[in-house]
Amino acid sequence: MKAYERLLKYVVVRTPSDENSDTVPSSTCQFDLARILETEMKELGLVDVYLDDQCYLYGKLPATAGYEDKPKIGFIAHMDTVSDFCDHDITPVITENYNGQDLKLGDSGLVLSVQNFPHLTSLKGRTLITTDGTTVLGADDKAGIAEILTMIEHLNEENIPHGPIRVAFTPDEEIGTGASHFDVERFDADYGYTLDGDTEGEIQYENFNACKADFVIKGFNVHPGSSKDTMINASLVAMEINNALPSMETPRGTEDYEGFYHLVSMKGEVGEAELHYIVRDHDKLLFEAKKKTLRLIEKDLNEKWGEGTVTLTITEQYRNMAEIIETCMHLIDNAKQACENADVTPLVMPIRGGTDGCQLSFKGLPCPNLGTGGHAYHGPYEHITVEGMDQTVDVAVEVVKLYAK
Repeated sequence: MKAYERLLKYVVVRTPSDENSDTVPSSTCQFDLARILETEMKELGLVDVYLDDQCYLYGKLPATAGYEDKPKIGFIAHMDTVSDFCDHDITPVITENYNGQDLKLGDSGLVLSVQNFPHLTSLKGRTLITTDGTTVLGADDKAGIAEILTMIEHLNEENIPHGPIRVAFTPDEEIGTGASHFDVERFDADYGYTLDGDTEGEIQYENFNACKADFVIKGFNVHPGSSKDTMINASLVAMEINNALPSMETPRGTEDYEGFYHLVSMKGEVGEAELHYIVRDHDKLLFEAKKKTLRLIEKDLNEKWGEGTVTLTITEQYRNMAEIIETCMHLIDNAKQACENADVTPLVMPIRGGTDGCQLSFKGLPCPNLGTGGHAYHGPYEHITVEGMDQTVDVAVEVVKLYAK
C-alpha cells in the first residue's frame, strides 16, 4: 500500500485533542484511530503490539537474523490533530498533475495561493492532497503514521536486513502532552526519530524552549457615572499588559531562531479579564529573559493598580533538545546521509515549535524530527503531496539501512 493511501484512510477518522480536558487521552476519539492502527501493525508483522488505557500504541519489528546486536531505532508519530477546523467530516481532495498555481479549495471560498505559499510552484506536476477548505487535512501527523507503517511494509516485502525497530503512536501532541505518559522503558529503543515535520528532507534537532503564560486580571467595577479614581477596568489593564510587550516579537515578526510572545486567546469585561500566551525562544538565556519580562509586567501593574490585580501563571512546556542531540550527532549525520541516498535534499533547520521528541530526548530517548512532506499545518490550507510522502518513506528506509551496517 502506498503511504498516501494510508493517509486517506486515517484522515477521515477525526481525532482532535482537547486542551481543556483533564483526561488522558484528552479526547476518546483518538482511540478510534488507535484501534485501526493496532490491527494494521499486527497485520504488518509487528510484535508486542500494545495499546494502553491512555491511548499510547507501541509495537516492535524484530531484527533480521544476525542483526540483533544493531542499535534499536524507534519511529514515532502522533495520532491527534488540532481542534481548530475539525468540527465536521474531513473530505480529502486529490489534484493530480497540479499546475503549481492558485487552487480553489472546494466551495469554501478559500484559495491555496502562491502569494501566501510560494513553495507551491515547486510542487508543479505532483499529486496534491488538500481538503475542501472547511477543515484541516490531518496530515499533521497522520502522514507520519502512514509513512512509518509504509516503511515497515517496504522492509518486509523487500527483505531489507535491519536491526531491531520500534514503533509508537502517541495522543495529545498538539496540546503539548504527547510525551508526558510515554513509556520509554516499554518502547525499548536506543534512539528515535519523530516523523512530524514539514517538507520532505527536513532534519530538525533544535527546537524552542517553551512555556505558557496566563494572566488573570481582577478589576473593580462600579457605575461608570460615579467611578472617578475608583474603577479599575480589567480589560484596559489587559491591554496595558500586551502593550508592554515588544511589538515585533510576535510570530508574524520573527523567523529562524528568533523567539516570540504569542497571544493565543483573550477574554474580558470590566470586572475580570484573561490573556493567554505561549512564549518561545531557542536560546535558553533569551527564553529566561522573556519570562523575566512577564514577571516584571505583573509586578509593575500590581504596584500601579494594587496588589492582586494581576496574577501571572507560567507553565513550562518543553526544552530545546539540542543539548541532548549534540551528544549523539550520528542521528543527524545518518539522517542527512539517508536523504542523500534517497535523492532527497537534506534540510537541517531549527523547529519553530516542538515535537514529542523534545520531551522524549530529556527522558533518555534522543529523538530528532524528520519532515513528512506536508505544508501549512493547523488550518484549512494544509496540504501534502503523494511524491513527498513517498520520498519520506524512502528516507526512513535508508535510515534503517544505515543503522543496520
